[in-house]
Formats: sequence, C-alpha cells, structure tokens
Amino acid sequence: MANPKNTADLAALKEKFSAADSVFLTDYRGLTVAQIQDLRGQLGFDVEYHVAKNTLLKIAASEQGIEGLDEQLVGPTAVAFIKGEAVDAAKVFKKFATGHDALVIKGGYMDGNALSADQVKAIAELDSRETTLAKLAGAMKGNLAKAAATFNAPATKMARLAVALQDKQDAA
Repeated sequence: MANPKNTADLAALKEKFSAADSVFLTDYRGLTVAQIQDLRGQLGFDVEYHVAKNTLLKIAASEQGIEGLDEQLVGPTAVAFIKGEAVDAAKVFKKFATGHDALVIKGGYMDGNALSADQVKAIAELDSRETTLAKLAGAMKGNLAKAAATFNAPATKMARLAVALQDKQDAA
C-alpha cells in the first residue's frame, strides 16, 4: 500500500510539472535554510523551488511525458518549476552559484528537451525576452527611418530643383 504522503507529493509534483514551462534541477547540499530562502526570493514569484525525492520526481516526470532527467536525478535534488521566462531564472541560478559553491546546477528540461548543466549555464548568457524584443524593435525602427528617408528623397530633390530654378530665373 502506498504511503499517503508520497501519494500526495506525487500528485503535487505532477501538477507542477504540467504547469511549468521549464524545469531546472540543482544539488543544494551545503546550503543553509536562510540561503535557500534567499535564492527563492531572488527567483521571484514565477519560480517554485522545492526539495523533492528523486523517485517521486522520476515518476512525476515520466507520467507527464518528460524524458531524459533520470541521469540527473542522483543525490539530493531541488527542482525549480519555472512559469514564463527561463532565461531570468537561469541568470539567478548562475549568479547565486558563483557566490555559493554548494549550489550545483545539474540540468533541466525545456521545450521538450532535457538540458545538461552546461546548457542551463548557456541559457543564462542569453538576453532576456524583453531585451531581445527591445533590440528587435530598435532594429525595425532604424530600418523604417531609412525607408522613410529613401521615400522622401525624390520629393526633396524635386523641391530643391524647383527652388534652384526659381533662384536662377530671379537672378536673370
């Protein structure tokens, strides 16, 4: 007969896996409770960071169709369920890990693919969605300004020509 607590934990993990856009796995050994609370605060409201049993994580992930995490689920594991932007969470984990050697990024899962620890760290190097959109908007605005100048050029040249002809006629 299954342990009622494990059954409830499994149901909660399955719900969190289904609601998350991406998942990061870490080893938290050596971090104090205060440090973990600080990390949770830095991650913000869109990330739930929990310590969970590897067996329950494997079962919940498998039942949600998430494959490739089994080799990362070794030793103590804390899982971050990310709703929304994974880049921001990866940046927080990378920054926190530089100041706290005890936090080790194991890997994760995003967009249907298992991620290695190096891939999670590479995600942290990317620009956030807002920054990327701002750069794209700036590039588009620049191209539109160039197009407007190009479209206005013939009219401007014609106006200058008319003024030059008028000046020449007035001088004669």
